[in-house]
Amino acid sequence: MIIVRSPLRISLGGGGTDLPSYYEKNGGFLISAAIDKYVYVTLHQTFVDDLIIKYSQLERVTSTDDIKHPIVREAFKMLDIEPKRLEICSMADIPSGTGLGSSGSFTTALLRALHCHKKSFITPQDLAEQACVVEIEKLKEPIGKQDQYIASCGGLTGFTFSKNGIVLVEPVKMDAEAYNNLEDNLLLFFTGYSRSASVILKDQDDKSKADDEAMNKNLNYIKDIGYRSLDALESGNLNEFGGLMHEHWEHKRKRSSGMSNPKIDEWYDLGMKNGALGGKLIGAGGGGFLMFYANDRMKLRHAMTGAGLAEVRFRFEQSGTQIIAQ
Repeated sequence: MIIVRSPLRISLGGGGTDLPSYYEKNGGFLISAAIDKYVYVTLHQTFVDDLIIKYSQLERVTSTDDIKHPIVREAFKMLDIEPKRLEICSMADIPSGTGLGSSGSFTTALLRALHCHKKSFITPQDLAEQACVVEIEKLKEPIGKQDQYIASCGGLTGFTFSKNGIVLVEPVKMDAEAYNNLEDNLLLFFTGYSRSASVILKDQDDKSKADDEAMNKNLNYIKDIGYRSLDALESGNLNEFGGLMHEHWEHKRKRSSGMSNPKIDEWYDLGMKNGALGGKLIGAGGGGFLMFYANDRMKLRHAMTGAGLAEVRFRFEQSGTQIIAQ
């Protein structure tokens, strides 16, 4: 039995500049943090000839081409694994479609499990790149590289996306007190809305490919916020970081009409009036989790849970995708 887990993530600045349609022209930068909520993939050998795949559906197939789950199908093709006498099961701490990068976490976990099955070694960066090939190149998803990289590498990390596609991975350098305060003062609340990131990201992707001036200007500004957020974090100025989160959200929701809705705006305003210095929706937008940086955690917590939002408490996760049993 092989068990692999990949962490989910929160983005802390610069999100959206990791799409090839943007960084291949302008270069991208963002900060992301792995958290202690995970996607798990198990793989073990069976005594039947079928490949059995268990997720929200159940599949039994004898041919790679018959696999309905697109990521599983492309992963088997990439690694040239015969779909026989194996059973794969996936589960997650948080549902998909909630903005925490679950697709990238699933892909990295699956590929890591298949490499382990083949007894082949792979580095975190190569694992992230293989996951990007599956989702972006093979399946043509209009997504960026953030999720695959943070799931694979873990930590509180800055990613620079070069125009030639090379990704530079650098840990954010914070002293222990600032790091602990950041971890304590970031709060996540579930809006109750799930959505497909691809719908919102496709609009951004199409506009970037068309050299839309407003979209490019927006993403250039978001990238600059990413750099300023890095400076604030590494200098320990967390109040400034909280303000940058608010500035980020104000610009982020201008990118698409589907980025927010009246109810989310109402909850955001409630948070800002009750102890938050800044916040934003995690992920592409439209639903999922509202994240706030708070000076007064208790006041914010009471206000948001009083409005009916469930809090998900978390800590940062230093490890990326890893085998936890074999």
